[in-house]
Amino acid sequence: MKEVKKVAFLTAGGLAPCLSSSIGFMIDEYTKKAPQVEMIGYINGYMGLLKGVSIPVTPEVRKRALVLTQHGGSPIGNSRVKLTNVADCVKRGLVKEGEDPLKVAADQLVKDGVDVLHTIGGDDTNTTAADLAAYLEKNGYPLIVVGLPKTVDNDVYPIKQSLGAWTAAEEGAKFFLNVVKENSANPRALTIHEVMGRNCGWLTYKTAQCYRKMLKEMARKGLFLDDFGLTMGRQDIHAIYIPECAIDFKAEAARLSKVMDKYDAVNVFVSEGAGVKDIIREMRRRGEDVPVDAFGHPRLDKVNVGQYVGKRLGELLGAEKVQVFKSGYFARSAAPNRKDLRLIEKCARKAVECALGGVSGVVGTDENAFAKIQACAFSRIRGGKPFNVRKGSFRTLVKDIGQPKLRKKRVAV
Repeated sequence: MKEVKKVAFLTAGGLAPCLSSSIGFMIDEYTKKAPQVEMIGYINGYMGLLKGVSIPVTPEVRKRALVLTQHGGSPIGNSRVKLTNVADCVKRGLVKEGEDPLKVAADQLVKDGVDVLHTIGGDDTNTTAADLAAYLEKNGYPLIVVGLPKTVDNDVYPIKQSLGAWTAAEEGAKFFLNVVKENSANPRALTIHEVMGRNCGWLTYKTAQCYRKMLKEMARKGLFLDDFGLTMGRQDIHAIYIPECAIDFKAEAARLSKVMDKYDAVNVFVSEGAGVKDIIREMRRRGEDVPVDAFGHPRLDKVNVGQYVGKRLGELLGAEKVQVFKSGYFARSAAPNRKDLRLIEKCARKAVECALGGVSGVVGTDENAFAKIQACAFSRIRGGKPFNVRKGSFRTLVKDIGQPKLRKKRVAV
């Protein structure tokens, strides 16, 4: 096994409440276990690697590395770059026409003398890392690549719990605890809370669960005044829509119209990817283009599920005012909560152990090994893991808010 002399970090994809802290814990662990190892961070993920732009981990950073665990975001920056998408890399000026991004990245790692590359990102980030590692091995340059699973969607196989997702749910609940009061600004108010989650409803479910827990705690403390209109019912969740389940707008309108009449308000939690295929189909029928990112995913900010659901339900309910609030950026850029911080630390320190031991893979809670924290082979890593709608706590949540049992079928539009 080659001695580890130099380590590089990069963060990529969207933000999650784990990036800064993951780097902080790994720098701290290397400083304790292998103080002789040189460390650098590539600026803005794979973009920085392609451009050869990095910053060193200085003695001062080593000394105060745990400061990073108190922050959200990423100190070294992110970007969405797929090394096998040559056309996109050329278009963005990251490589020249005729160049192979994998070779450009590999050559830079060789030039920089990097022995270990730590990638912190979702399935796209880590599968790209796997492509890079395979290319390097094929061309005679042994590189240890150790990833950490970052995504607030919590939808990466075979990771049971991705880093930062618990925090994102808690922060999303805090966000809605404030904005729900906007339903008192107008009669017959429809308030849509759009939560992140392209293919998976886990974050919407968990955010709703955290939110209702907060409401129940307020009720326990006697913080509602029913006789004067300050009721839990007006602030509660009245519907939850996720990508795994259908939305029958007509049936929902019939049910929610009674809620509107009772509370003068309806509050809906919806995943940003709920019914997205049907919305895209409708957009294309109207001749509208649906832009995609470097990985071929539809740009959800252009599809705008929250606006679509708000418009459909608003018309059916006769809402006087419809407001759509998105908690995504507020939630994903937060510093990790205590529960996440404990998981991040365990995974980060295990990642260093794997790197020093010459073991590549994505370090996380392996759901096929009773959630043991270990390196999962890159070949096992893929995204799009759906939320289990049969989960008991989810079914209880849906029942408690008075919503019929959700069915896994195509969305009715």
